[in-house]
Amino acid sequence: MEINEGIRDREVRVIDADGSQLGIMSTRDALAKAEEKNLDLVKIAPQAQPPVCKFLDYGKYRFEMRKRDKEAKKNQKIVDIKEIRLSLNIDTNDFNTKVGQAKKFLSKGDKVKVSIRFRGREMAHTDLGLEVQKKFAAALPEAVVEKQPKLEGRSMQMFLAPAPAKQN
Repeated sequence: MEINEGIRDREVRVIDADGSQLGIMSTRDALAKAEEKNLDLVKIAPQAQPPVCKFLDYGKYRFEMRKRDKEAKKNQKIVDIKEIRLSLNIDTNDFNTKVGQAKKFLSKGDKVKVSIRFRGREMAHTDLGLEVQKKFAAALPEAVVEKQPKLEGRSMQMFLAPAPAKQN
């Protein structure tokens, strides 16, 4: 953002601090008027023809922008991706434990990556891995399959996300 003497354009359209248009004037005249009012001349729309500049207190403006950015960052929800690894021949109790972990992750609002790693001759039975992942997704009614199971190299991955809340 260009400010005061950094503005190199010959003519600029000027807006006063209260938002009223002052018209097109030379940059030198605009700078003089800004100094009279103890304000800075800030270029706010450089792509316009002629560029648009505004009288404002630049220090206060930067403070407000930082404050607004900090507030927006505070209200942001960061979604983590938790991974759960299954095996091709997983037993019932192990399966139920993994489902319980996934439920806990999904209730906190995190996404879950379910992966199966095929070792050795298991690569010949990728269809069984697909069945295990579909069974896992079916065991979690509070989840939505975000990315269907996909075989990448020796591992198959599927992504689950928390189901959107139902509105009454």
